[in-house]
Amino acid sequence: MKNVLYLCIFSCIASGLPLSDATAKTADGRAIFDRSCSLCHSINPPPKSAPPVVPLANRYHMKFQTKEQGVAYMAAFLKKPDRNKAVDPQAVSRFGLMPTLPLTDAERKAVAAWFWDQYNPEMGGGRGIGGGQRRLMNR
Repeated sequence: MKNVLYLCIFSCIASGLPLSDATAKTADGRAIFDRSCSLCHSINPPPKSAPPVVPLANRYHMKFQTKEQGVAYMAAFLKKPDRNKAVDPQAVSRFGLMPTLPLTDAERKAVAAWFWDQYNPEMGGGRGIGGGQRRLMNR
């Protein structure tokens, strides 16, 4: 068994691939987004057929105090989307509930962590740059 382990380590070193990259590449959040999410989600407005990433990431930042909490919640939501657990019920009303995607737990966690990092405080409260000010002006 030790020989197999040594052979694997030697193969990684000989190929020039750092050992940490061997596992990191399997759970690259941006690559998972590009492969599994970008068909429906744009990163910035305007939306495709689902809410854009940046405004939705802002909603997660408003709801959760830490990245750990936000990522765990989103990963659980991706595993089993539930209308009652959506951080933006208006997005579900507008676009519908997203389908369950065939992702592993590690992939869900990686894409959720990447998603969290897309936060942009310039976007206001997750409702675009105006932060809903137009609605207030039209009263």
